[in-house]
Formats: sequence, structure tokens, C-alpha cells
Amino acid sequence: MTVQPKPRPGKRTNDPEGMRKKVLDVAEGAFQARGYHASSIGDLMAAADVSGGALHHHFPTKKALALAVIDERVAAAVEETWIAPVLAAASAREGVRAVFEAVAAELEQQGFVRGCPLNNLAHELSLADPDFRTALAGIFAGWRRAIADKLRADQQAGKDEGTDPERFAALTVAAYSGAMSMAKTAQDAGVLRDCLAGLERSAPSPGGLVARRRNRILPRPRTP
Repeated sequence: MTVQPKPRPGKRTNDPEGMRKKVLDVAEGAFQARGYHASSIGDLMAAADVSGGALHHHFPTKKALALAVIDERVAAAVEETWIAPVLAAASAREGVRAVFEAVAAELEQQGFVRGCPLNNLAHELSLADPDFRTALAGIFAGWRRAIADKLRADQQAGKDEGTDPERFAALTVAAYSGAMSMAKTAQDAGVLRDCLAGLERSAPSPGGLVARRRNRILPRPRTP
């Protein structure tokens, strides 16, 4: 009878990608809950149960880790929450409405509001480092571009012809970002529905944009 050797306690499986994913998971959660500056490398190592060497193998610096969170997690969240639903919707306005309502419902069911991941990091990091600012601005730009492109496609189909796509996209992103900041402060997702109602009332009446342009082009009659 042979005795099988017992596995060594604490022996770790060699899974570099799994370890990298775990570190990103921990960092993403910490940056959203406490902020980038309040999350130390030591705290992240302890929460992820990784050594300093293992962490630095994947992310040489804390900044590199934050940029990976922005590029791989925050951008993916905007894609999943906003871009994909809007592009799949019957129209840009219907997609925007669906996202606002879905996020509000999810937050109400969750019972607390942590805020928009992109917004949270933008507030903290945009002035801290130009690389952070560039990465965050790129996500905002892609978000706006997707909404504007969807509206242009609607207009080619004869819908919503009186709306400026770029301005509508900027207003939508600004309304959502501001609503999430207010909802986080008040811990009340209802403000999302209030902002959605205001955004929907911004829709121009048929011919409204054309009329305004005409007023800017035609000279005003002079009074005698």
C-alpha cells in the first residue's frame, strides 16, 4: 500500500489570467466604494489575496491598475448599460428612455446608489493626471458618439428630424451624469425619472428647428 503525498497547504494554482481578473475586480470595487486615492496598494493586495510581486507583475504601478480598470471595466460598463441598449432600440429616444428607467428600477431594487462608475472616477481623477483625463474623456466621447449616430440613423429613416444629434447626445449624457450624482447624494433613484421627464420635454415640435434657423437667417423687418 502506497501513501499518497498530501497537497501542500496554501499551494496556489498557476492561473495568471484568473489572478489578474481578481485584482481588477477588487480594484474596481474599491475605487467605486472608497475612491482611488483612499485605496492603498496594501489594501488591494490584502483584499485580492495576492503578493506584491504577483500584483506588480500584471500592474507595475497603481496608476497602471487604475487605467486598466478604466479601459476594461468602466468602458465595458458604459457599453453594456448605455451603448448596446441604445443601438438596439427602435430609436435613440426610446433607447435613452429605456436606459434611464432600467437603471432607476435596478437602483430602487438594490436599495442604495453608489453612482455612475465613469462619473465617480471622472470627478476624482480628471485633474489628477492627464492620462486619466484622456482615458475618461475617450469613454465619454464614445458614449456621446453612439447616441448621436443612432439619432442620425433615425433621421435617415424620417424620424426625429428636428433634433441636433450632437446636442441631444451631449444633453443626454449630461442629464444622466448629473442625475446619478444627485441620486448618489440623496440616495434616491427617483431623480433619474425626474431628469428623464425633463429630457423628453426637450424634444422639438415638428418644424421647430427649421423655423428657428429661418429666423436667424432672414433679416428682421425694420419698424418705421
